[in-house]
Amino acid sequence: MTTDTVPRPEATRAARPASPPAPGAPPAPSAARRRRRVEPGQAAAWAFLAPVVAYLAVFYVYPLLRNVDLSVRDYTVRSFIDGTAPFIGLQNFVEVFQSPTFGPALVNTLLFTSISIAFQFSIGMALAVFFFQKFPLSSTLRALFLVPWLLPLIVSASTWSWMLNSESGVVNSVIRAVGGEQVNWLTSPQWALTSVIIANIWIGIPFNLVILYSGLQNISADVYEAASLDGANAWQAFWRITFPLLGPVSAITILLGLVYTLKVFDIIWIMSRGGPGDASTTFAIWSYQLGFGSTLPTFGPAAAVGNLLIVMALICGLVYLRVQRKQANS
Repeated sequence: MTTDTVPRPEATRAARPASPPAPGAPPAPSAARRRRRVEPGQAAAWAFLAPVVAYLAVFYVYPLLRNVDLSVRDYTVRSFIDGTAPFIGLQNFVEVFQSPTFGPALVNTLLFTSISIAFQFSIGMALAVFFFQKFPLSSTLRALFLVPWLLPLIVSASTWSWMLNSESGVVNSVIRAVGGEQVNWLTSPQWALTSVIIANIWIGIPFNLVILYSGLQNISADVYEAASLDGANAWQAFWRITFPLLGPVSAITILLGLVYTLKVFDIIWIMSRGGPGDASTTFAIWSYQLGFGSTLPTFGPAAAVGNLLIVMALICGLVYLRVQRKQANS
């Protein structure tokens, strides 16, 4: 027994060839042409983005590439004029690593950065929590704490240099008044690095105060009310509520502080010029000394030291991104 197979309408339509366009009708745009078509909104977005891209390319990408080029060539003053600097690969980096200044500069950079960030963040956090409590003149006092941040760095560094002067400084005058001995803050190898760290901590506290205070304002008061009903004291509320909820704000504050502190130059240069000897020389000071601190500058090693600073800042940024990714996945 056989049955006739009746074709389905869908199969008939699928097998039917496409009808040619009518005479005089415009040709249909191809898929590639439709993909290449830019919508008006996209064109406006690219127009707004173009100045930012141009700014980053001119002031960030080009200087970075130029610095890399300086670090792999034997640049001198003559080479900048005639453009004949030979390519020497990693020889500048080898010279930097073998220099007797590398060890002290690395240790000073790590100590200067880590101690400054630790005290700036801790004191800034304490002040932010303190000023978050409502009391008379809190706004006025908080504004006064911003003065170190608003002053030009040359003014702040010069003021600290005068205060820590061995002979006529205010600090030594107070020490002698209470029966202590004079401290050579800026001329002693044991105290030079400590002196510039103290000045840098004082300058950086307002930044941490402002950022952390703004983060505290985003924490709902209902959380603290619930904690007080459960019998939590002030320390428990801070450690179990304030500090965890400020985690994202604290992370970006520490990251920005690390990047800024790694490249601090003016404070150290005005106060101690990296001395005495290498006592307060950091990578930023050393790079400047190599490139501009003598009559025969060595631009290649100076750029190599600058690249080491960039790598250190990049490592800090990668660690921050990894921590943020873990927090997002948890």
